[in-house]
Amino acid sequence: KKYGPVFTVHFGPKKVVVLASHKTVKEALVGKAEEFGDRDISPIFHDINQGHGILFANGESWKEMRRFALSTLRDFGMGKRLIEDKIAEECQYLIQKFEEHEGKAFDTSRLANYATSNIISSIVYGSRFEYDDPRFVNMVNRDSGVTNNVFSDKNLLYSVSNLFGAGTDTTAATLRWGLLLMAKYPQIQDQVQEELSKVVGNRRVRVEDRKNLPFVDAVVHEVQRVGNIVPMAVPHKMARDVEFRGYFIKKGTTVFPLLSSVLYDENEWETPHTFNPSHFLDKDGNFVRRDAFLPFSAGRRTCLGEGLAKMEVFLFFTSLLQRFRFTPPPGVTEDELDLTPAVGFTLSPVPHQLCAIACH
Repeated sequence: KKYGPVFTVHFGPKKVVVLASHKTVKEALVGKAEEFGDRDISPIFHDINQGHGILFANGESWKEMRRFALSTLRDFGMGKRLIEDKIAEECQYLIQKFEEHEGKAFDTSRLANYATSNIISSIVYGSRFEYDDPRFVNMVNRDSGVTNNVFSDKNLLYSVSNLFGAGTDTTAATLRWGLLLMAKYPQIQDQVQEELSKVVGNRRVRVEDRKNLPFVDAVVHEVQRVGNIVPMAVPHKMARDVEFRGYFIKKGTTVFPLLSSVLYDENEWETPHTFNPSHFLDKDGNFVRRDAFLPFSAGRRTCLGEGLAKMEVFLFFTSLLQRFRFTPPPGVTEDELDLTPAVGFTLSPVPHQLCAIACH
């Protein structure tokens, strides 16, 4: 509001351009995709990745590895029945682990991380792991997400590392936000479970059910909007000089597309700072897509795992809500559940406990 949709800030001695609002971010990342399409790679990430992989790379190497990763994910079933069955299988393992707590309060973060990590593991490594496997625990706990032949072993290794890191923390955080918000807003949880019961019953939820679950779909989208997992996106860098909205931005300038300003844009959302699934429903209760829903960014650098992430969040969330009622721990009211995020590379819920009470 104070500085407008394009402004400069200083990160120490470094000038950084910030893009704010839905229209500005989309105009830059989609309308001028080539100019705004490079990745800004800080020295630490350059030292870790050495120009390899997908997340922190530029040029022909990045183009080839992104194209290769997309085709490989498709071959392994991203968006197909094969990966849906893998997620459904993992849902059963996750439900079993939740049941072991017998309705007592526990922190969902570890189990959510293991479940989402296993989906990536099944794609990039070919198998899932038991949650107590020391090798698996070590992989999940490692900060693997920040990590001359394009298809050299090193480039492939860093690409796999990027996929594993980027595809676990963000999806797990979204799932945790979803469960926390259900405990915080029991009336919305009632409506989710009522629609699931009516449409799906006791059988397994399938991705194709989404079109018949408009309220559930709206809730999942609103969880992603309010969760605002990657508020500043991953920084971009100008690939060439450009005139943009009356400003000259030179090649090499670091640019932050402020995704939080898109997901909370007061010109796009009726109640931007409130959890309100009606943002994604019309007056007849049908699901509606919103142009300002950009949690996966936009343009050349949009998240290549978007389809997989959406499928995971939908299936994990609905499978858990079919089986459990989520409530605050004893002695804690819904109003006392804290929605303040823990600030890091992503915005996750602060450590908290919930009760998962089996539905009958």
